[in-house]
Amino acid sequence: MTTPRILACAVATLVALTACTASSDEKVVGPATAGGVAGVGQGSGGRASSPPTGSPATSPAAVTLTPEEYRTELEKARGPVRAAVKKLAATGGLKTLDKRLKQTSTAVDGAVTRLADLAPPAEVKVQHDDYVEALRALSVAFGGARRDAEAQRFCTGPAVLTGMDRAGELSDVEKAADALSGYPASVISVKAPKQRTRRLSNGRFIASEGRPSRAFLELRNGTRQDAVVVLVRGKRKAVTVYVRKKSKFKIRGVRDGSYKIYYTFGSDWDSKARSFTRSCDFEQFGKSVRFRTVYTAAQIRWTDWTITLHAVTGGTVKPKRIKPGDFPS
Repeated sequence: MTTPRILACAVATLVALTACTASSDEKVVGPATAGGVAGVGQGSGGRASSPPTGSPATSPAAVTLTPEEYRTELEKARGPVRAAVKKLAATGGLKTLDKRLKQTSTAVDGAVTRLADLAPPAEVKVQHDDYVEALRALSVAFGGARRDAEAQRFCTGPAVLTGMDRAGELSDVEKAADALSGYPASVISVKAPKQRTRRLSNGRFIASEGRPSRAFLELRNGTRQDAVVVLVRGKRKAVTVYVRKKSKFKIRGVRDGSYKIYYTFGSDWDSKARSFTRSCDFEQFGKSVRFRTVYTAAQIRWTDWTITLHAVTGGTVKPKRIKPGDFPS
């Protein structure tokens, strides 16, 4: 097993990737049972006695809705779902992704609860039942998406919707909605984007302060994923740079100071969200890196550093896995 190493003046160091595993929060609930006796006895005088206390009550049959009433119920049921899906589509990173997915799943469950016991107009009874079942399946799909987000397989709201669209989970509910011809039933308020793999050029600066120094930091990314590296001096983000997989790049002119170095790996860089949308991982280099320039009467001396984002033999600095919310985006 090799560990990271960092040395001055172009000596290789290591940052290792760690794997993500999905966890499950599913709970299995057994079927409920009901007791009670439903028999009716005869009392004196030939009158029938009242049913025993605790006997199951018969729910009154739902009144068949008029088309106008049914339309209103559909609008009330789908409105919160459409609003939640729209917010999910605007979620640009893992910091709030689970919260948005939970809100969306809750909205779908609310729609199922509202619609399940309705008596729609007779001509759309079959379509209504199919629609409710499709909503139930959609709720299950959003539950699966939450697990994917927890495992960091999907890292943004649009990526979640893209994955669900590719699996047919969005189109299934929309087909059921379309079958309710003439009624407002669509719950997917945005179009899921096509799956992409966007990349910046190697060494592309996403953000950078002025770099007047003689020192450089060389970044070597020998992994199978592109990386975005962030240098933080104090509380200030000094440099953010894109380093492609199997590539290296020198940040020249790094100012004197002590830097914390963060990096994220993944696929499909969303420049607007400043995040990889799939298979994302977040780490911090295991020690601060200090740049110092010394002036004497005869010479100027400075420090260069090389950091390697993959395993090297003899490495001594271990990476620190961090939460998405701790990454300086």
